[in-house]
Amino acid sequence: MKNASSLTAAERAKLNDALVKVLGDTYALYIKTHGYHWNVTGPRFKALHEMFMEQYQELWAALDEIAERIRSIGEFAPGSTEAILSKASIMPDNSQPDAESMIENLATGHDTLSATLKEGLDIAGEIGDDVTVDLFTQRMTVSQKTAWMLRSSL
Repeated sequence: MKNASSLTAAERAKLNDALVKVLGDTYALYIKTHGYHWNVTGPRFKALHEMFMEQYQELWAALDEIAERIRSIGEFAPGSTEAILSKASIMPDNSQPDAESMIENLATGHDTLSATLKEGLDIAGEIGDDVTVDLFTQRMTVSQKTAWMLRSSL
């Protein structure tokens, strides 16, 4: 097990890259979920509006945890929207999908975030950074559960 102060420069850079990717996908999914919360329509409006709110609030809290982990390993967290999203693989949705498409898009977004987290988890594990492994494991648990809950409502 390594602590943040014992990371080599190469390990710190590799770990920071993984953390920034997770931060970017989390932020992209937060934005998408918040936008869907504002714009959902249809007979399930109230239930989906509330579910999306719970999800974007959870993602917002996660952003702080991830950014603070970046800081704790001695790096600076990205400070602008462009920098945060620079390594994101989740793309924005500038359309106005129906409620069912919103649900599927968000479930797919959580699948993508889980894959990004798994890549980061493997890197953190190779380095021996148990704290980041734990953070990524917790985030994967939330994303996979959220994807399941979304798909269960289709």
